[in-house]
Amino acid sequence: MPFPNIDPIAFAIGPFAVRWYALAYLAGVALGVLYGMSLLKRRSLWKDNSPPFQPGELMDFAFWAVIGIILGGRIGYVLFYNLSYYAADPAEVFALWDGGMSFHGGLIGIMVAIVLFTRSKGGNPLSGLDLVAAVGTIGLFLGRIANFINGELFGAPTDLPWGVVFPNGGDIPRHPSQLYEAALEGIVLFLVIRYVTHVAYGLRRPGLVAGIFGVGYSLSRILVEFVRLPDVQIGYLYGGWLTMGQVLSLPTLLAGIAMIVYAMRRSNGR
Repeated sequence: MPFPNIDPIAFAIGPFAVRWYALAYLAGVALGVLYGMSLLKRRSLWKDNSPPFQPGELMDFAFWAVIGIILGGRIGYVLFYNLSYYAADPAEVFALWDGGMSFHGGLIGIMVAIVLFTRSKGGNPLSGLDLVAAVGTIGLFLGRIANFINGELFGAPTDLPWGVVFPNGGDIPRHPSQLYEAALEGIVLFLVIRYVTHVAYGLRRPGLVAGIFGVGYSLSRILVEFVRLPDVQIGYLYGGWLTMGQVLSLPTLLAGIAMIVYAMRRSNGR
């Protein structure tokens, strides 16, 4: 199927152009704040009826979150995906408008931000991580849709009927891997976590929701990476199938499992 003719630039005011990718970031933060406030207001969802901080303080954290995501994402991309390029021209590290962000780096950045912010408010840092995990799938979904609009991070060639001919991918159909990730990391993981938070009352076990997010994201990413093309400057790390995204997802997977085990044992009094 042909690639939909969507301009990556949403609108322009004179020389100032606003891209869908930037709007996805902003919408992810805005919707995340709204959803996060709804979770914080329902005190009964949290252990001892104590959310990590007050709903009105979430707007303050939004600023911390943006800084953490941008710094972590950029530093992660530089270190994990293109270190030799930026070592040769360090000034390019600051050229954020040219793209280049790492999810795993951004994840570390926002984790550091929420732990520091929650501690400053006297809350439980694990519950702060749970909050970020519960709202993070919204941003992931919008970000992957923006990747699709940009025609980037597409997959390997395929003969499946939903293969897409991307403008920068030659004249052959390819896996729309961005949409696979939007579905798995965004919709499916959101629904799983929503069940855990509102039906199983998982927020009463600090660290559980964050662990489920780590496991769910990692498994989704590892799976989709089998049909997603790796970054051209890195290629496959081994055997024509192992990618940097899979390697970086393994620690996240293990950390997620460890947090789930810790949260369950702690709640059972072990």
